[in-house]
Amino acid sequence: MSKLKSFFQFNKQQRTEIVLWIVLLAGSLSAYYFVDFGKNATLDIASVEVVTLQKEIDSLKKVAIEERKPKRFPFNPNFITDHKAYTLGMTPSEFDRLKAFRDKDQWINSVADFQKVTGVSDSVLAVISPLFKFPDWVTNPKPKTNYIKNSYTDFDKEKSFSEKIDLNIATEEELQQVSGIGEALSKRIVSYRDKLGGFSNDVQLQNVYGLRPDVIQRTLNWFTVKTPKKINKININTASASDIATVPGISFELAKEIWEFRKLRERIHDFSELEKIEGLTASKLEVIQLYLSL
Repeated sequence: MSKLKSFFQFNKQQRTEIVLWIVLLAGSLSAYYFVDFGKNATLDIASVEVVTLQKEIDSLKKVAIEERKPKRFPFNPNFITDHKAYTLGMTPSEFDRLKAFRDKDQWINSVADFQKVTGVSDSVLAVISPLFKFPDWVTNPKPKTNYIKNSYTDFDKEKSFSEKIDLNIATEEELQQVSGIGEALSKRIVSYRDKLGGFSNDVQLQNVYGLRPDVIQRTLNWFTVKTPKKINKININTASASDIATVPGISFELAKEIWEFRKLRERIHDFSELEKIEGLTASKLEVIQLYLSL
């Protein structure tokens, strides 16, 4: 009996632990009987906050998927390789037709040309054609002028004075009609004319850099100076080197040589004497005579 009694004797700490376990057990039983676990969860997935959050998650997923896709950049369809054609979904026969066309040194300049040459289906073309990138001269061709380009033969025939266009009012587009004069040279002619304040004589075209003699001749067959600018001539026998250097087309070094040539001979009697000066060509002499007098 004493042994049984000692078995049920507990110290203070043990009694406290037993009481706590009894309380927890009672609480668990109460929750089991009084709480309805069959009710819906407290989180409302149809709420505005949850729906908005779900949309943001879906959007981020789409972005991540797009970023993982291989990038496609614009390309010129004339330079598609065998591997490129495969990645674009073209069949080997479609690529072979493209290669045969390009081997003839022919060019594809539009989406319609590409389909005509390769024979790709409309569905494939719809996917790859937005990536086509043609050169600027194909996609943005320069507008044609209202003037008809004339042949060399046309400009070899000289027009009458009344039929010719005044060189002092000729436009760049009109000058470009002359075979041998492009955009750059026409701009140069007009720029030089503006610098002079207007041409005084046809021979001044010789001072325009890059104009060949044959091109000048063709130009003067259709153009001429009808409203010449008046020139105040300089007396070569009294002018200083600095005065002579003001003549268009004469550098200060050449002006100094002309001045020294005149000083040596005391006087110039005829412009042909200046032909003895090195570097003073007959054509340049013809131009400077417009500005000098004897």
